[in-house]
Amino acid sequence: MAPGRPPDPAPGDDPGERVPPSGVPGPEDSAEELYDAAPCGFLSTTMDGTVTKVNATLLDWLGLRRREVVGRMRFADLLTVGGKLYHETHFAPLLSLRGEIGGIALQMRTATGGRLPVLVSAAVKKDADGEPVLIRTTVFDASDRRAYEEELLRRRRAADEARELAEAAQREAEAARREAEAARSRSEADRARLTDALVVLQQALLPAELPTVPGLDVASYYYTASPDRLGGDFYDLFALGAGRWAFFLGDVSGKGPKAAAVTSLTRYTLRAAVFHDSDPVSALATLNAVLYDRYGLKADPRHCTAVVGVVEPDAARGRTTVRLASGGHPPALVLRAGAPVDGPGRADYLTTPGGMLVGALPDAVFTPATAVLYPGDTLLLYTDGLTEARTDPERTTLYGDERLRDFAARQASTAPGDVIAAVAALLEKLGDGVDDDTALLALGAPSRPG
Repeated sequence: MAPGRPPDPAPGDDPGERVPPSGVPGPEDSAEELYDAAPCGFLSTTMDGTVTKVNATLLDWLGLRRREVVGRMRFADLLTVGGKLYHETHFAPLLSLRGEIGGIALQMRTATGGRLPVLVSAAVKKDADGEPVLIRTTVFDASDRRAYEEELLRRRRAADEARELAEAAQREAEAARREAEAARSRSEADRARLTDALVVLQQALLPAELPTVPGLDVASYYYTASPDRLGGDFYDLFALGAGRWAFFLGDVSGKGPKAAAVTSLTRYTLRAAVFHDSDPVSALATLNAVLYDRYGLKADPRHCTAVVGVVEPDAARGRTTVRLASGGHPPALVLRAGAPVDGPGRADYLTTPGGMLVGALPDAVFTPATAVLYPGDTLLLYTDGLTEARTDPERTTLYGDERLRDFAARQASTAPGDVIAAVAALLEKLGDGVDDDTALLALGAPSRPG
């Protein structure tokens, strides 16, 4: 060490140097630097709000110069209009009352006219006598927090809107469901009324019940393929006098009210025609003339198939004679009680070749036929809903005449009631395969007792 030179200070002896425990000197911050460059804004004001000191951080945020602020502006001048109003009505009175206040959200106005969201805390400094002399204020930039809050609010509003939309949609769906239920109830009620009306109208086109015929057993059945459609099938049996009885069975083209009108015209025309002339061919000719005159030349022509006959029971001779004629109708089926079950002659058709549709041509030709029923024999009349029933899953194979004849031949009883019951059960068994109404009428000579 050179003479006259003071010794080098030991580490830590210099008050301007701070040495951490590791022995390595670190960077140094003065109190002034810490205040001025702090990560938050600082300012001090007099009790009337005049700014006496402000740090560079806050000035940078606001885009102001120190000389523009210190001694020239009050704290309230740094706030937006809304911030000033809140400062005067809430912030300042609460600070004066409590002496300190923290975490107050305000907006400060920047030099460019922008808005800076901030959180403000302030405390009043008092002198030795306890008199307030200074207000120290700390300002935190709340831009990110405000953006986060605004995003939360936006999402909350979106969620609220979505919930409201969902609730509105649920209300609309519930209203639609109630309306659908009401509409379905109305539809079911309307359908029930329509079905009732169709049933009544259908019954009006058929005899309420068959009459009791001396020396003759009779039975009938009407199979409805659909309760929503009015069928055009018909039958009837009525007395002519002198021990004779007339009958007819047929099928009008089409369905619905128009077909029902044709059916009604056909039934009353046939009744009148048979009373006027009991020859079945003549009755069909009369009906043909009426239908062709009424519908033959129209755009929607109407016609029908029909079997008309006269039956004369002869109890003394033990037989019943049936004279009939057919107009385009499936042939009647005769079941013989004297033939063995399922054997030759047990069931066979009474053919009427050449019979034309009734009402289709002005000069239709109809062919007569005669059958004699002996005790136990039955004549079965039917419409084509039975033979045209579909029997396979693809609904392409018809039940047909041969299967009906074989079915009838296998029946143990040839009595009209038993035959009708068996065929009715067959129709029920065919189910959806029967897509057309079917009328059945059976006339039988009673079996001899014992």
